[in-house]
Amino acid sequence: MKISLLCVGKTDDKFIQQAIDTYLKRLTHYITFSISVIPDIKNAKNLTQEQQKTKEGELILKQIASTDVVLLLDEKGKEFRSVEFARFLEKKMIDSVNHLIFVIGGPYGFSTDVYNRANQQLSLSKMTFSHQMVRLFFVEQVYRSFTIMRGEPYHHE
Repeated sequence: MKISLLCVGKTDDKFIQQAIDTYLKRLTHYITFSISVIPDIKNAKNLTQEQQKTKEGELILKQIASTDVVLLLDEKGKEFRSVEFARFLEKKMIDSVNHLIFVIGGPYGFSTDVYNRANQQLSLSKMTFSHQMVRLFFVEQVYRSFTIMRGEPYHHE
């Protein structure tokens, strides 16, 4: 199985990118994991929120194949504890999912078309985090999940 994280907008803070890179390097021991960044929409200040979501949605959907399993990181999605998330990923592997794509939308969320294409919505927390921090938290949780699956001592419960 391959896991991808698809994000709108780049990570500006170097310290966050360095932390993300640390977990990406660690993940290479477990799975093929990639991050793809969709550039911010140009002249977004001249667009309504709906227009911006629609344009971002079109770019998101271009990155997704019909066979991909798509999960939106969305505040209204299902929440998992770390062990539950590890079981969730493990089940996807057992189910022979080839490509699992997690998506972080732009500042206003997702277009209706993206919601309609998604297989599921997941939430990292009821709290709101910056899009940059969500990337770090998510990559760390994927790493944590694989250490849980392997019984390694990273996670304590």
